[in-house]
Amino acid sequence: MTSYRYLTCAATTGEVLAWDLPLSDVSFGPELNGPGALEATLEPHLAHVLGSMVDPGNTLIFAERDSKLMWGGLIWRAEPEGGKYPIEAAGFGSYLGKRHDLHGNLDGRGPYTYGDPCKLIRDVWAYCQAQPDGGLGVVVDGTTSKATIGTPEEPYASSWWESRTLADLVADAVGVFGGPEWTEQVAWVGDLPERRIRLGWPRLGTRRNDVSFSTGVNIASSQPVVYDGDAYAQVVVALGSGEGRARLRAIDAVRDGRLRLEGVLDLPTIKGQDQLASKARTGRVAGQARGSVELVDLIDHPAARFGSFQVGDDVWVQVHDEWTDYDGWARVTGWTLTPAQGDQQERMTVSLARADSFIYGG
Repeated sequence: MTSYRYLTCAATTGEVLAWDLPLSDVSFGPELNGPGALEATLEPHLAHVLGSMVDPGNTLIFAERDSKLMWGGLIWRAEPEGGKYPIEAAGFGSYLGKRHDLHGNLDGRGPYTYGDPCKLIRDVWAYCQAQPDGGLGVVVDGTTSKATIGTPEEPYASSWWESRTLADLVADAVGVFGGPEWTEQVAWVGDLPERRIRLGWPRLGTRRNDVSFSTGVNIASSQPVVYDGDAYAQVVVALGSGEGRARLRAIDAVRDGRLRLEGVLDLPTIKGQDQLASKARTGRVAGQARGSVELVDLIDHPAARFGSFQVGDDVWVQVHDEWTDYDGWARVTGWTLTPAQGDQQERMTVSLARADSFIYGG
C-alpha cells in the first residue's frame, strides 16, 4: 500500500518541526513556470501544534510518497473554518512574490545587455537569499541559454522605486523570445531535503515514447476537447508601457486560411520592444492551437507510473468517449497528486496543453 508522510521545517534554520504531520484531504503538485501548491486539512484536535509545527510564512512543508520526496514549499495560510483547519502552501518560488529589489539592479548584478535570462533567474535567487533572514536553501540549476534579455538601446534594469517583486523579474526572464523554463524539484540528499529550481533550455522535459495516457488504460476521467473560437487568434497585438501614440506596440500575424481573428494583450509593465515582440509571438502561437485535452485524472499504472514523468514532458494522449475523440501529443504543464482516503482511490490530476502551442529556444 502506498504510504505518505508530511514533514515541516523552520524556514530560516531548516530544523525539522514535525516528521509526520497528520493531514487529511491532501492534494499537492508542481507546475510549469510556477511554484505549484498544496492544500490539506489538519485534524482539529491537533490545532494546538500550530505554534510549534505550522507557522504560516515561516514554515516549510514537504510531501513524501513511499520514501520519495514529491513536493515542497512554504505554508502561507492556516486558519480555522468551521470544524476544519485547512492549510495552504505554495512552492518555494512563491517566496519571490513577497520580496522586492530594494537596492536596484539586484544590488549591482544588473543592468543586463544581451544577458542570459538563466543568469538573471540565478541572480534573482542569489540576491533574495543573500539578504538577512532571506535564505531558503534553494539551489538553482547552472543551465545556460542562447536567449537574451536587454539591448544596448534598452538595457534590462530593475529600479528600486518601481516596487516590482522578484517574481516579476523571473517572469520577465521566462517571457523573452525562446527563453528558459523552470519548475521546482525536491529530493533527499542524505538526511536533508534538497530544494532545487530546475531550469530548462531550450525547454524543460522531453518527448516521451515510454509514457502514455489512454482511456480504458490509465485515464479515469477527463475533460472534453475544447474548441473555443473566442480564444482563437492568428493576429495578436501586444501593448506595452506608455500612453497614446507613445505606447509600445508589437504585432505578430500569419495567414492560415481561416477567418482573420485578432487578439490584444495588455501588458503595461513591459518597457522593452524585444520583450513585447516575444509576448506577441508567444500569444499568437498559443492562440492558433485548436482542440486540446486540458485535464485528465490518472490512476497509477505501468503505462505512466506516478513520478515517472515530469513537468514539461510531451506525452501521447488518447481520449475516446461519448464526447471526445482525441489522439495527439500533449505537454504536461502541472500535476496534482491526491492520496487515497476512505473510498477514494489515489489519483493524479494532470494539466495538459497542446505540444505545438509552445515556442522553444534553439
